[in-house]
Amino acid sequence: MRQGVAVTIRFVRGVLVVFEGLLDKLRVMMLGLPRRQKRLLQVLTDVVLVWAALWLAFLVRLGVEDMADPLTDHLWLFLSAPVVAIPLFIRFGMYRAVMRYFGNDALVTIIKAVSLSSLILGVVVYWYSNHQNVVPRSIIFNYWWLSLVMVGGLRLAMRQYFLGDWFAAAQHMPFTSRDNGLPKVAIYGAGSAGNQLVAALRMGKMMRPVAFIDDDASIADRVISGLQVYKSNHIQRMIDATGAEEVLLAIPSASRGRRREILGDLQGFALHVRSIPGFMDLASGRVKVDDIQEVDIADLLGRDAVPAQEDLLERCIKGQTVLVTGAGGSIGSELCRQILGLTPTTLILFEHSEFNLYNILSELEQRVARESLPIRLLPILGSVRNQVQLFDIMKAWHVDTVYHAAAYKHVPMVEHNIAEGVLNNVIGTLSTAQAALQAGIANFVLISTDKAVRPTNVMGSTKRLAELTLQALSREPAPVLFGDLSNISQVNKTRFTMVRFGNVLGSSGSVIPLFHKQIKSGGPITVTHPKITRYFMTIPEAAQLVIQAGSMGQGGDVFVLDMGEPVRIVDLAEKMIHLSGLSIRSERNPHGDISIEFSGLRPGEKLYEELLIGDNVAATPHPMIMSANEDFIEWDILKEKLNQLIAAVSSDDYDRVRQLLRETVSGYAPEGEIVDWIHIQRRLEP
Repeated sequence: MRQGVAVTIRFVRGVLVVFEGLLDKLRVMMLGLPRRQKRLLQVLTDVVLVWAALWLAFLVRLGVEDMADPLTDHLWLFLSAPVVAIPLFIRFGMYRAVMRYFGNDALVTIIKAVSLSSLILGVVVYWYSNHQNVVPRSIIFNYWWLSLVMVGGLRLAMRQYFLGDWFAAAQHMPFTSRDNGLPKVAIYGAGSAGNQLVAALRMGKMMRPVAFIDDDASIADRVISGLQVYKSNHIQRMIDATGAEEVLLAIPSASRGRRREILGDLQGFALHVRSIPGFMDLASGRVKVDDIQEVDIADLLGRDAVPAQEDLLERCIKGQTVLVTGAGGSIGSELCRQILGLTPTTLILFEHSEFNLYNILSELEQRVARESLPIRLLPILGSVRNQVQLFDIMKAWHVDTVYHAAAYKHVPMVEHNIAEGVLNNVIGTLSTAQAALQAGIANFVLISTDKAVRPTNVMGSTKRLAELTLQALSREPAPVLFGDLSNISQVNKTRFTMVRFGNVLGSSGSVIPLFHKQIKSGGPITVTHPKITRYFMTIPEAAQLVIQAGSMGQGGDVFVLDMGEPVRIVDLAEKMIHLSGLSIRSERNPHGDISIEFSGLRPGEKLYEELLIGDNVAATPHPMIMSANEDFIEWDILKEKLNQLIAAVSSDDYDRVRQLLRETVSGYAPEGEIVDWIHIQRRLEP
């Protein structure tokens, strides 16, 4: 008996496979038809459906026994129905809709077109019945709902058919379940985004959706789009039942805090977790709902951005000329993007890398054209050490605000190239600031770093020295300028502001892209130390807060961004491994997928970073921005130190450079020997 049932099941499945193969061939053939032929086929089909609906309307009203031949008695009605309906269907655009993307708006259009055609046909029946054979009035009502079912139902059926998998939404039907070799994915979120994602995946045939996961208890254990909905605490049961290998997060409007909770729940399962883009990306049209990406590392931090204060954002930008140095870098480019949305009259992109400048200019030009923004973009190649060029630019274009983002920031790289670090970070900032003083610029904002606090490396000490330079200049009503301008005294009309924050996610040199690359190549992931921690913030949030902080300063202010809690880098690495659907290889689990290796602290690297030198900190009108009351050095004293520093750099005397940095920068405590490449080579020479 059981053997007979098994044979029957195999036979039925075989017939279904052959039948589906024939349907696929027909589908490919129909998709390949010219558009005119497709529309003609639709019109002819609708004529047949209208006639069928009208005939069935008589059948429903009169019954089989009492119904005579309606074509004989009411031929005029069968001729009138398509004459009335088809022009209305054309007018409502029913033949312009693409079946594969048939949606709710198309259904509403069908309801309107069918209802209007039925109403007009009813008028025709009323007028004509006064002169000829009487037509029962209920025929029109029956014709209306039968047309809706047949015309709309056929289009819904054809949409499923043209999606490319006739049985995709029938996984609970007998005999239809089979493995097509595609990766099995569960969709977290059974809302509109999740359903759109299911449709896109079925059409793309790159993945096979097998289940929904949702927190809404009212839809648990129900079937949506042919997929079983599982509760979030039944994930293991879902894996066992469906064999899911991945989870796609379809919750674009969820807060970062909620996404972090979800990722924490999923971390314990052997599932590769990815997501569709956020709500604002979808709304802006930059991405589509089926643009699947790796989990945003910001979701692991779980910190929601505080809404911006519009008055602070616009104060130094709206209707003004703005200059951004280092415009092609991670922070500089994001500053340019956000400044563009605040409608300055002119945005000057100052950058020493031709490639970076070309990239950001191309992106911004496309946005200006797309949004018809009345903004002039000026790309200028140059170095922040060239004070003459900077002054000429600021004076010629009447610059109002400068955002100084140009800097070398990679700690080990600057540690090995001390001269360039000093010249770019210190002298570059000094040259830009003096050019701003000469040109009478109103606002000058320096992008600083948490590594400037009690630094152990050259990069941090040079950034703190850049802060000291602006602090000193801001307190001089008429400072005597430095270098070639040492005989010039300039009335100070510039409000200098510094903004200090930690690491930004996804910036050049960040550990996050490195970890992604190492996981993709099979590991190991390299972490410098098991206890190393860092503050993290997203680039857009950091740039937005920089703009707001720069609007609040009175002159010489050091603002500190609230970076939240520091994150252990090894914890970050572990979460990224788990959410890639892999396991950690360790002594406890020697058969894991990815190992974590500790390479030791690099030259100049600290175990942890700080945001404040002292404890004097005050609140500001913005909850994410604090004002730090830091010590400063008088300009006349600092000028002499800068002269000595330049002389030491020019003579490649790096012992003297280190000594001057120690004397000038409070808390600078370098660890280990000097590792500058020139210094090392000279020590090796006999």
